[in-house]
Amino acid sequence: MEWFTEPGYCLARLVFQRALAALYLVAFLTAALQFRALIGERGMLPVPRFVARVPWRRAPSLFQLRYSDRLFAVTAWAGVLWSAALLAGVDGLVPLWAAMLLWLVPWALYLSIVNVGQTWYGFGWESLLLEVGFLAVFLGNDEVGPPVLVLFLLRWVLFRVEFGAGLIKMRGDRCWRDLTCLYYHHETQPMPGPLSWFFHHLPRPLHRVEVAANHFTQLVVPFLLFTPQPIASYAAGLMVLTQLWLILSGNFSWLNWITVVLALSAIDWSPLSGPPPALPETPLWYAVVVAALTCGVAALSYHPVRNLLSRGQIMNTSFDPLHLVNTYGAFGSIGRVRTEVVVEGTNERVPSVNGSAWREYGFRGKPGDVRRLPRQFAPYHLRLDWLMWFAGLSPAYARPWFGPFMERLLTNDRDTLRLLRHNPFPDEPPTYVRARLYRYRYTTWRELRETGAWWHRTYVREFWPPTRLDTPADHSR
Repeated sequence: MEWFTEPGYCLARLVFQRALAALYLVAFLTAALQFRALIGERGMLPVPRFVARVPWRRAPSLFQLRYSDRLFAVTAWAGVLWSAALLAGVDGLVPLWAAMLLWLVPWALYLSIVNVGQTWYGFGWESLLLEVGFLAVFLGNDEVGPPVLVLFLLRWVLFRVEFGAGLIKMRGDRCWRDLTCLYYHHETQPMPGPLSWFFHHLPRPLHRVEVAANHFTQLVVPFLLFTPQPIASYAAGLMVLTQLWLILSGNFSWLNWITVVLALSAIDWSPLSGPPPALPETPLWYAVVVAALTCGVAALSYHPVRNLLSRGQIMNTSFDPLHLVNTYGAFGSIGRVRTEVVVEGTNERVPSVNGSAWREYGFRGKPGDVRRLPRQFAPYHLRLDWLMWFAGLSPAYARPWFGPFMERLLTNDRDTLRLLRHNPFPDEPPTYVRARLYRYRYTTWRELRETGAWWHRTYVREFWPPTRLDTPADHSR
């Protein structure tokens, strides 16, 4: 069965597996450090309440059987340790079947987390990690050459990620078609990074070139992934460069990073690795399992392909509860104005509307203090900060969790405050909290020199009225 494997991709498989293990580690670490305030037993959207109304068939998860914060913590930290072991190469020290089980475990653990994560986990990069992680189970280890079919399936994922993103742009906001979206995007994106201000101030003709290059990379280059080498490698390499440019321009969780990892699996590294190693004959059972996987993915691809071809294309959707074959896309529309929700508290018994006693809470990633340069966090994902961006777009996005969030600030809830950069009430909780909506824009070069501020903000309206606890609840643990 010489056709079944491609030994020349052994180095590509190694690079892919180690990089994927690193992303798994980041994902589990993010879950371990943030879950209590978000989905814990006393969180804003508690898992027990979710599993009580959503059956197993819609959201299969270990936590459908039993949930406790301790069990979730054990699951998340076990995922961190398991990912670290895979990153260190433990799968190369065991038989083929055992290596497959080693890769199946983090997929099953992370599926259990995503399927009860609700709004906090409702993004495309979660499903993408699960889809890619499931395919990684079947890549094998040093006992066999990389299966051609699995390598093809990884390219199929990469194709859908890039081509889906390209189509959603062309079908969406007009600024993608007239090449002007980057006039606004770096300023209005969910979580700017330390270089985003500088990207925004690049010359506008260069922004138009960037958009045109993006269309070429997402709408033309993906088809080249299925051509002979070295063309496929050049196509994948161009995607890597594009994604690295995006990584520099903002914080998008691990979306760009996992796309890079996928592209690396499509590159022929044989000129660097020398002659392919001599490997044992592929076991028949393994060939049968991989063939069954390929047939299954082909069948499950019906809905994603139909979605790609539809004028009503939707993005970042799973068509099965295991997230095996999904549809992707990002930024079909671009905001022209950035609105931010600023959360404040006061210890006054009778608060004034514009009094100086209102003090602002500081978030780790989202814009707040106009003099604070945005930080780099990706691939680590700040879930609360990301959802605050959606809250600024529309209160409807925040309706299920924003009230519980404000309530926890009124009790100085320890786990909630750990998600923030600055708590202006370290000794005792505020008597009132409120939220106000501001318009944020980047300062100009001149304003930056004169004021030292990266942002300029203007008050728009009240977002959440001054609120207090009439009957305080104990969230302080």
